[in-house]
Amino acid sequence: MAVFETSRALNEGARHNPLNLVTRAFGAIMDWNDRRMTRKALSALTARELEDIGLNRGDITNI
Repeated sequence: MAVFETSRALNEGARHNPLNLVTRAFGAIMDWNDRRMTRKALSALTARELEDIGLNRGDITNI
């Protein structure tokens, strides 16, 4: 039976790579912008439209 050590990080040297930091920062900005655009689109819907998809105005901030 073979045993593999899996407790080690897959990219051990990646945390010291400046490009990794830039990539992670860019990804975080893209995620933030996606959430912002979703909130903006949901805020533009009427109460009836929000109800149709199972949301209310209070739910928008949690998305």
